[in-house]
Amino acid sequence: MINVVWLKTFCTLVELGHFTRTAERLHMTQSGVSQHVRKLEQQLGAELLVREAKRFHLSDAGERLYRESQSVLQSLVDLQQVAEDSAYEGRVRVMSPGSVGLKLYPKLLQLQQRYPGLVIDYRFAPNAEVEKAMQASTLDVGFMTARSTLADIACTEVATEALQLVTPAHIEQPDWATLQALGFIDHPDGSHHANLLLSANYPEFQHIKWLEHKGFSNQIGMILEPVSMGLGFTVLPEHAVEAFAEVEKIRVQPLPTPVNETLYLCVHRHRSLARRMQTVIDEAMSWL
Repeated sequence: MINVVWLKTFCTLVELGHFTRTAERLHMTQSGVSQHVRKLEQQLGAELLVREAKRFHLSDAGERLYRESQSVLQSLVDLQQVAEDSAYEGRVRVMSPGSVGLKLYPKLLQLQQRYPGLVIDYRFAPNAEVEKAMQASTLDVGFMTARSTLADIACTEVATEALQLVTPAHIEQPDWATLQALGFIDHPDGSHHANLLLSANYPEFQHIKWLEHKGFSNQIGMILEPVSMGLGFTVLPEHAVEAFAEVEKIRVQPLPTPVNETLYLCVHRHRSLARRMQTVIDEAMSWL
């Protein structure tokens, strides 16, 4: 097996082209550099340098060794980095429902701007998909709006987010008849959110299926688009409403009984958190 120390000395000599500079770079003596190269030649049974007084050039074997050794030395560097645990380098896979994602993703991108070595991989997904990815260890940090029942997933309550009834801007203090006339704009969590908020504030409400559905969108940033056009009403978490650009076209209706959705931070119970993951968690928590 080739001695890696001798190989590194040889490659450094080739790159610098000078024994003295190589010795300075590697904190060695010139004789030490020469000795490493000769030992490497003896080990390989081939002349690597063609020496001419104080100068040298590579033999055919030397050129091939230098060319082939680059990937080997880089692999060794990569292996050394496996044990490193930088707080500001590496990829962090984050997943959350859309509303909290609209709040956190821009903030985490700002964190990446400060630390370019940190790579934010953010996915928007409903609770079930977050839970599935966490269990499969394809996710580092998850946020869910329901506590996981899986033994492998540890969930910590970290924040609450208000659910809001959103209507077109011209609607004031809607009664049940007004909502029935408007119709419901649905989304992946629409039934869950509407059942929670409407049942707490409208005695007439039985189930969202009894309201006429006027549309559906699975894109968190587009759900309020039909509402702003007067096509119906919806129920969304606060962060999703705050992210909508044309706020003058919608109205958040004050209700007598507020309803909040709990947000949980979820991690895999049997995986230790790398420092970069804790960096992302700390940044996210500062904005929740």
